[in-house]
Amino acid sequence: MTRTRVIAALVLTPFAIAAILLLPTPWLMALSAVVFLVGLWEWFRLADIDDTLARSVLLVVNLALMVAIVWASRTDHGFSYVLLQIMVVAGVVWWLLAGLWLKHYRFASDHDTHARVFKLAAGTLAILPAWCAIGVIHGGQPFGHRWLFVALAIVWAADSGAYFVGRHYGRRKLSPRISPNKTVEGLVGGLACGLAVGLAFAPLAGATLAQLPAVALVAVVAVGFSVVGDLFESLLKRHVGAKDSGDLIPGHGGILDRIDGVVAALPVFALGKAWLGF
Repeated sequence: MTRTRVIAALVLTPFAIAAILLLPTPWLMALSAVVFLVGLWEWFRLADIDDTLARSVLLVVNLALMVAIVWASRTDHGFSYVLLQIMVVAGVVWWLLAGLWLKHYRFASDHDTHARVFKLAAGTLAILPAWCAIGVIHGGQPFGHRWLFVALAIVWAADSGAYFVGRHYGRRKLSPRISPNKTVEGLVGGLACGLAVGLAFAPLAGATLAQLPAVALVAVVAVGFSVVGDLFESLLKRHVGAKDSGDLIPGHGGILDRIDGVVAALPVFALGKAWLGF
């Protein structure tokens, strides 16, 4: 499984990096919308929505929200990021609430209508702000595309570091009731790798030496939120008895299995970058 996982990552990562660094922001947002909506489709399955028509209608509704956000952001002088920034803040607030949900992990664990409503709302509050964060970070001047690469590289490094450190040195369970395979040692390894990559790549995006402590702080917090996103998806899978969100990517499961940490980390990184001014 590890070999398949590495091969799949080596194939997909160059395409992702090329899209981030080379595509204009509108095109990148369109491409990321497709990826995120596929992840949301898988989220609907984990929310116990089995009917294809119902899932299709829900997906169209979320697509319509994306279109509405873009349409409402047009001005006579170009494109305004204010609405996207508001969505970013909403995303950060949601993931703080998600941390409480993890603490009360049995909440909405049944399969009645109310549980589905909560999980469907959670899907929208997870996916849309992360998609808006991509636009906010990538559309920033002068090196927004590089900063988005830094943000994603931090999460990718943290995820890989946690995986390999946890496999080789993991002893103490991080959250055994939600995700038995995650360990405290893996968390520490992920934090260290994410921090190292953030500090190494930030100067390439224009960060000065004086700004590196702020970058380090945002990197650590973003990695922490990515763990919350990962655990929350594990919670959804545990509620329905699923191992993966899908089987689209060999060795990795579904799209949602790959972006669960990203959707939680991106709003935090976008907000931290704006707040601390790097």
